[in-house]
Amino acid sequence: MRFLIITHVFHKPKNQQWFAYAPYVREMNLWLNYVDEVEIVAPITDIPISEIDIAYQHSNIKFTPIPSIAFINFSSGLKSLLAIPFILYRLFQACRRADHIHLRCPGNIGLLGCLVQLFFPNKLKTAKYAGNWDPNAQQPLSYKLQKKILSNTTLTKNMTALVYGEWKNQTKNIKSFFTATFKNEDREAIPLRDYSADLHFIFVGSLVEGKRPLLAIQIVEKLIKKGIASHLALYGDGVLKNELQQYIDQNNLGKYIVLNGNQTGETIKAALKQSHFSILASKSEGWPKALAEAMFYGVIPIATSISCVPNMLDYGKRGLLITPDLASAVNNIESCLLDKAFLREQSIKASDWSQQYTLDVFETEIKRLINSN
Repeated sequence: MRFLIITHVFHKPKNQQWFAYAPYVREMNLWLNYVDEVEIVAPITDIPISEIDIAYQHSNIKFTPIPSIAFINFSSGLKSLLAIPFILYRLFQACRRADHIHLRCPGNIGLLGCLVQLFFPNKLKTAKYAGNWDPNAQQPLSYKLQKKILSNTTLTKNMTALVYGEWKNQTKNIKSFFTATFKNEDREAIPLRDYSADLHFIFVGSLVEGKRPLLAIQIVEKLIKKGIASHLALYGDGVLKNELQQYIDQNNLGKYIVLNGNQTGETIKAALKQSHFSILASKSEGWPKALAEAMFYGVIPIATSISCVPNMLDYGKRGLLITPDLASAVNNIESCLLDKAFLREQSIKASDWSQQYTLDVFETEIKRLINSN
């Protein structure tokens, strides 16, 4: 089988291998266990390979480079418009060569892939929609178009679209799915944490507006000022790094709050095992792996009520749902801290739930998807 991947993820070549964002590649490597040939159509970047990049594991990979496209300003928009005909041509040719077309959505390249796949009704197809599938979510037009095309079984044939969460009134080709990081062998009994001692919070994610890392910092800052001994470790990098460090320095929070940058999976895992709470007050999510990974080790998630997050947290039974309002979030956390028994119960329930979704289970589902087609 010749398996085609169409994605907006930036790729980095080194020693005849292709590297990209680790969580994405780790997932794709599971798909690639069951195919003979792989073609990847994606943009390339000259940014050096970092700790959060890994390589595809397959002996027969063809890489077809395309420009990245973005419409953040007039200059990038004009360049993108001029590049679209070339990208469509490359996508069309790659789809002709493929036995199975796999789209990574949402994204601008994903939208073009959605359009091109319409011309190949007899090809087998899957799409991983890694964003918020909530029909009522406020989203960019390109995201809405991708959702409409993928779920339109009149236009889109032979497609299984994998989405996060359970949503009503979906077409028959929409399949609720999940993602995973850890294996069955990583499962372990979680230690009962002491919620009356110093509290350790963790933030894992990009330091960008959409993840609201400043709100996480301010929540812990407020708890400290209220006399609740608290610490926050942030893992990740992004455009807000310098601004966040400046805030920490100006407010004399360096003893309690630390920016650790991008770190390896093993470092993150060790940090999770020492944490009480994971904060992720995102503006938008698909399936937030940072929360699922934290829950795997009994870390109680604190998150905004978006996408499938309420379902993940069982509407408050295995985590804390907050609004993106500082005072409200702090009051909510303070109230929960009064009931130590309930916190331990949340921790156990979080772990029990997350440890169902391992890479082994994930791979079994992927194998079933490929073989059923």
